[in-house]
Amino acid sequence: MLQSPVSRRHILGGAALLLPVAMLGGCATPLGSYGIDEGVRRLLTLSSERAFSRLIRPGGFYDDQLTRLTLPDTGGQNNVLAAVLRTNAVRSRIALALNDVAVDAADRATPVVLDAIRGLTLGDALAVLRGGPTAATDLLARETRGAVVEAMFPEFSNGLRSDATEILSAIVTAQTGIDYTAIARSAADQAGAAIFRAIGREEAAIRADPRRTGDPVLTALLLGTGR
Repeated sequence: MLQSPVSRRHILGGAALLLPVAMLGGCATPLGSYGIDEGVRRLLTLSSERAFSRLIRPGGFYDDQLTRLTLPDTGGQNNVLAAVLRTNAVRSRIALALNDVAVDAADRATPVVLDAIRGLTLGDALAVLRGGPTAATDLLARETRGAVVEAMFPEFSNGLRSDATEILSAIVTAQTGIDYTAIARSAADQAGAAIFRAIGREEAAIRADPRRTGDPVLTALLLGTGR
């Protein structure tokens, strides 16, 4: 899927954090005239950009076991529909539809994540850099996951009433009792978790070999803080 203008603007805006050392402001440190907190933001921005560039492609969620969504609990449906939904073929078709919706939903989430990174409050940025392979992502998820889920929820709510409903209509005619709102909420929550797993994977890869980023600031920070 092509990125929307909103996503492109925010990704380019996020890339503004990834500037040469001489262009960065902040408190002086042994590594140059920039703050450790800026290093965490740079790490998160690059990790997020890489994750979203994968997720917003066609099949971005479904083709990756780490991010694939499964059919959420359809609580409240009638017995006939419940039995049908337990069949692998039907579950697979609906899962494909959900994962397609997730691609568009992730497009909505992109600016939310990148804006949150800019405003992230870092009580101990050095501890984050010295933490585990996904320490920065874990912090971002704690601060931002709720907003990400809310940003994606309308896309799932609308998608369920189009793609998924069409599939269900072809199987049974009696659809009373389906709680679309609950299913959409569950799917949005799954997608939110998947997004942060994808960001965490990118963070871990960057930490493992920061020189490959071509970012001298990030390289100096990660290699100089006992990662």
